Amino acid sequence: MPNGPLSLPARLYLLAWDTTKGRITGSTHLHHLVRAGALTELAQRGLLVDDEGIVTPVDPDSRTGDVVLDGLLELVSESRPRRWKTWVTSRARFTLDAVRAQLAADGYLRAERKRVLGIFPSVEYELDRVAAVEDLRARAREVLEGPVPVAEVGDRDAALVALATAAELRTFASARERREHRARIDELAERGGAAAPALRTVLQDVRAAVVVAATTASATAATTSTPS
Repeated sequence: MPNGPLSLPARLYLLAWDTTKGRITGSTHLHHLVRAGALTELAQRGLLVDDEGIVTPVDPDSRTGDVVLDGLLELVSESRPRRWKTWVTSRARFTLDAVRAQLAADGYLRAERKRVLGIFPSVEYELDRVAAVEDLRARAREVLEGPVPVAEVGDRDAALVALATAAELRTFASARERREHRARIDELAERGGAAAPALRTVLQDVRAAVVVAATTASATAATTSTPS
């Protein structure tokens, strides 16, 4: 699957769209998934490194040219040291908002400005490029199911599938499919961090944080829906 111009966090966000219903699913922890994607891509690019578990910018002045990734680089550079799992959740909506704005500017989304209760300004997004998202999902599922050997999958494509399945993104793969392809998913997670031993640790930590976020969100939803 070619990487194309879309960043890893942008592709993870688009995978969360249910193109048949025209809405996002799994939105209770989507911001954590998108942030995990941004951290992973910056680590894969060598712009964030692991220093005994601490997220560390290689050069605070480095830039990628991608407004979402550069925004996170700046945030990490200006904040106190934190671990990878902490950065998955810390101010994660900052990255989600930046991804939405970027995709709206690129024509993937349509932004509609509204007012809540007629007073508070709000922005709602609609998906404009449905075919592009369906193509993205089909290509990502090829990575999940094969037949391309894991060793030949690109690192960002491998990380895309590893993170999307860790987040239990139902628009991408059902629980049955995640169980069926568990061994390949684990191999893809390894492949996503294949560039360096430290990167494998980074992806493991980020992926674990996404699993925790997804599990917590599911437990909260179940509790809320249970009659008292």
